[in-house]
Amino acid sequence: MLEPLRQGLPPVDPTAVSGSASCALPARFEAVRGARSFTRSTLSQWGLDERFDDVALVVSELVTNALRHALPEDTRPRAVVAGEPEAAVRLHLMRWSTRLVCAVRDPSEDRPGGSFTPEHTEENSDLESGRGLFLVDSYSDSWGWHPLAGRLTGKVVWALFMLHD
Repeated sequence: MLEPLRQGLPPVDPTAVSGSASCALPARFEAVRGARSFTRSTLSQWGLDERFDDVALVVSELVTNALRHALPEDTRPRAVVAGEPEAAVRLHLMRWSTRLVCAVRDPSEDRPGGSFTPEHTEENSDLESGRGLFLVDSYSDSWGWHPLAGRLTGKVVWALFMLHD
């Protein structure tokens, strides 16, 4: 169900891009609330309020995974600490005429989910950890990840939502 995990975004017509927005997220769990607020505001500006619940759930899972698993040990989230440096996690929202993409960039080159398998999640459905990618798969139309290229290191984990007129 979740393979192939490593894949680029499905082809989209670059001339059909109608909006994009991005925000940096600090290495604090409070960043998930900020990501949801940013998503609500952006979707509202784009007239996509009715998609907020599903998109916000996916954004929350992707950001939580980046904060928990993709940051170096010395920048992993903890309680709010004054003067804590900003982490290299970014949320990107991109809208085309028929598609919405949520993408979270993080500094880790490891594949998302590690040893995640759908069977593992179904057998342990009462466990909170490990269900994030299962939820992403369930609520989005497609998802995947790809490593960053060039001078940037890390990866982008994305989820696609089809928009219907």
